[in-house]
Amino acid sequence: MAEVGLTTTIPVEVLLAAGETPVDLNNIFITDPDPEALVNQAERDGYPRNACGWIKGIYAVALRRGINKVVAVTQGDCSQTHALMETLQAAGVEIIPFAYPYDRDRQLLAAQIQRFMDYFGVTRQQVEETREKLKPVRQLCAQIDELTWKEGKVTGAENHYYQVCCSDFNGDVASFYTEAQQFYQEASQRPAGNVAVRLGFMGVPPIITDLYEFTESLGAPVVFNETQRQFTMIDSLGEDLVTQYQRYTYPYDVFGRIADVNRQAELRRLDGVIHYTQTFCFRQIEDLLIKPRVNCPVLSLEGDRPAPLDARNKLRLEAFVEMLQMRSVSSM
Repeated sequence: MAEVGLTTTIPVEVLLAAGETPVDLNNIFITDPDPEALVNQAERDGYPRNACGWIKGIYAVALRRGINKVVAVTQGDCSQTHALMETLQAAGVEIIPFAYPYDRDRQLLAAQIQRFMDYFGVTRQQVEETREKLKPVRQLCAQIDELTWKEGKVTGAENHYYQVCCSDFNGDVASFYTEAQQFYQEASQRPAGNVAVRLGFMGVPPIITDLYEFTESLGAPVVFNETQRQFTMIDSLGEDLVTQYQRYTYPYDVFGRIADVNRQAELRRLDGVIHYTQTFCFRQIEDLLIKPRVNCPVLSLEGDRPAPLDARNKLRLEAFVEMLQMRSVSSM
């Protein structure tokens, strides 16, 4: 099976039905022993300093890993993906574009998925059969999520990992399923956690390497990861493939994402939300819409390159958690 790189979550069922190995380049980049070196490589090749760190990492890891094909999301993800596609294409990588329609138009999305299936030579029946096979894996990741917010037995970082892996299932569905089963069994036996402040995380997965561990050290674990949870597709497993990706919130307008966050904030009794954005990303503008519409306090946090939290952001997180603790006490 050939590896096919992904710039973000796409209908992975198509690739798996075709016998391809999906590789989420974001995950390979951020889990590299030296992700900063990948960013530096992209900059040596000419990427500007004010380009997105994730885009630079994806570019460098695709070349270093020898990926020959990349599925690039041209609408519904990073606005810098077009230039990424062109630089990879110039380096000999075949680009397969995929676009999520801004307004969730079902016909346009169905046409994109059909085009995707035609490229890889698979039928709708084959893809739906693959989708059925993925359901137990996705449901298990949702159960791990429940151990996070219902029982406090799973950390925010662990929650992030198992959900974010649903973009490509680490390239091997069976092995990932076994890994997740073993983790679930182990985590189920842990004592329930005592959580003082319950945080949510909204936005793209963080390039900051120790965010979850730091909030945990403050007694404020992350019990909700917005985008990572969307990768599991847990809200639409009973539907067909088109509906599943139509209900996936991340590629569409911010208002659908805000509604999802508010539902989960009420369900999980969140005290506050960290809205993470990437430096030089257009999604920073969406902070203007998110803060007044999310139904709990929001702290805006920005990351640039893969690195631990700096002193300034640690202070801001400490102050945010302290404020939430005071609110909790005053409301009792």
